[in-house]
Amino acid sequence: QCQLSGLWKNEQDSLMEISAVRNDGVFQGKYLTQVTLTGGCARASPLTGAQQQPGEGAWPTFAFTVRWDKFSNATTAFVGQCFVDRGGKETLTTMWLLREAVRSLDEDWKSTR
Repeated sequence: QCQLSGLWKNEQDSLMEISAVRNDGVFQGKYLTQVTLTGGCARASPLTGAQQQPGEGAWPTFAFTVRWDKFSNATTAFVGQCFVDRGGKETLTTMWLLREAVRSLDEDWKSTR
């Protein structure tokens, strides 16, 4: 079974720490990105999410958001699934959308990555 709680590292050397997942699937944690919009020094940003309780023999899906409010006016939403290989290694696969604040509705086209 895959456990989301703990420390995770991605291909970009960003770190994510998830506290214990509650019985209802809700979790919180911190995300320290090595990739920033401004090129500046990143700080730990809060994350909040939920894990879908897996069915028999299934791997759990999850979603979480990260507020980059300490160094950027943006929010990222992640969705993913947790897998465990035959050797017991846990892997999270995710997709994300980042929304950056813009000054007007006319600039909305460039706000999401």
